[in-house]
Amino acid sequence: MEIRSFHEPDTGTWTYLLADPDTGATAVIDPVWVYDPVSGQTDRDFIDTVLESARANGWRIEWVLETHAHADHLSAAEWVCSATGASLACGAGITSVQRNFARVFNLPDLPTDGRQFDRLLRGGDTLQLGGLRIRVIETPGHTRDSITYLVGDAAFIGDTLFAPGAGTARCDFPGGDAGLLYDSVMKLYDLPPQTRLFLCHDYPAEGAQAVCGVTVARSRAENIHIRDGVDKAGFVAQREARDETLGLPRLILPALQVNILGGGAPAPEDNGVSYLKIPLNRTIEELIAGDEE
Repeated sequence: MEIRSFHEPDTGTWTYLLADPDTGATAVIDPVWVYDPVSGQTDRDFIDTVLESARANGWRIEWVLETHAHADHLSAAEWVCSATGASLACGAGITSVQRNFARVFNLPDLPTDGRQFDRLLRGGDTLQLGGLRIRVIETPGHTRDSITYLVGDAAFIGDTLFAPGAGTARCDFPGGDAGLLYDSVMKLYDLPPQTRLFLCHDYPAEGAQAVCGVTVARSRAENIHIRDGVDKAGFVAQREARDETLGLPRLILPALQVNILGGGAPAPEDNGVSYLKIPLNRTIEELIAGDEE
């Protein structure tokens, strides 16, 4: 098993190549499509660097694996699949995310059964990647659809945990739940202590090196939000109090429009241009509930 990590600095996101070098079978995990919200321009240089690394090693991309529907970056999944012929997988909870955000963006015709993805995964499901067997662990809490991909001593955990000094991801998005996140982290902490937890994000201080992973043992000992000795009630109280202080991610509105589609831009309009929608003067929660003034 070989793992290559690529850090996209604007969003602090880690994209991974997971390869079986014996067969060349490879997965891309959480691919980033760079987007400038000021100009509306997209850039594939980052994801093309990832794909070029695979080509240089003679690896064949067979799967694109999403850990969840990201709210902080646009997914390049559709581009990777079209360029390589790979299949796309994500957690089965994506259908709940699609239903919620179809309301937010007033998309009554959007299919919300997950058909944009080739496979919807549940806990206990497995994927074969050459000689590697990938097992799925459901890890909801940050989002309803969050899953972890476990292969050997490596677990790709999405936003379930951050580096020890950053703690855990927020739980105040629709479908998020701090109690569920605690339970999900306990699943990860039950893995062998030497298991490597590969993170979806790291936001290093200026001049510091971005960190892509941490062992179970170190997270259990050092994570500032959820380490050994922190009980569920204490974690939930702390997580919910912190979430009340947080603003929305900078790219949440464009990101979720793309990511519920499997990483593709909305269909072009009659002038050949794709457009993203920005709801005015309504919160996400109001739009999901159908509230009107």
